[in-house]
Amino acid sequence: MPTYSYLCCRCSCKFEKFYSFNDYTESPKCESCHSKKTERRYVEDVGTINSSIKKHSSELKTIGDLARRNSDEMSDDYKHFLHSKHNEYKETGKDDPLPTGASRIKKPPKTKWT
Repeated sequence: MPTYSYLCCRCSCKFEKFYSFNDYTESPKCESCHSKKTERRYVEDVGTINSSIKKHSSELKTIGDLARRNSDEMSDDYKHFLHSKHNEYKETGKDDPLPTGASRIKKPPKTKWT
């Protein structure tokens, strides 16, 4: 059973409904203000990064499904923040002092394939 995303035109509340195909309603009542002026958010239902159908929480089988769903809900700014947060050690580790008698290994130049 799919999850459908809606937006209330009155209070701008976003909410989701979990329907079977037989119980589907085009404009259900808003969960916060109970208004019937709601519209379906098709982009949020189908438009995920990997273009797959959005899964309900009960349908998540693997940690990859959970990570993909959470990534789809993040803004690009927050994704950039997390990437820099988790990779900052790579930039700071270069100037660490080495033990006595040790030296750094120089990387060979990259091979260019033609």
